[in-house]
Amino acid sequence: MSALILIVEDDPSSRKLLRDVLGAVGYLSAEADNAEEGIRLAGILRPHVILMDIRLPGISGIDALRLLREDKATRRIPVVAVTASVMPTQRMLAHEAGFDAIEPKPVNVKALLATVRRLVEQDAVDQSP
Repeated sequence: MSALILIVEDDPSSRKLLRDVLGAVGYLSAEADNAEEGIRLAGILRPHVILMDIRLPGISGIDALRLLREDKATRRIPVVAVTASVMPTQRMLAHEAGFDAIEPKPVNVKALLATVRRLVEQDAVDQSP
């Protein structure tokens, strides 16, 4: 079974890029264009990894991460911040918020896929008996 990656990104072209990159290497993906929908889908779909922009309409990616971590059903899902906010202070805030990884925009495809692969493999180890 292919791993399911949830993409939470408000920019349609960024969502398409992530979907295409993930699909090219065999990952399945689901998408949300705002944090509220992303949180809802995470609870239903239980993806292996969530790729989430920090700047989203409505609640931010950082606030969404907090809500995901507060919910027993979603707290263990690895979440990667995919963001154009790469200034050291913003990276520090994302790291302190508890993101499992941070990938800058524009996306480095090789680095992003390595991060996703690492988190999917870690999730598989965590879920094994």
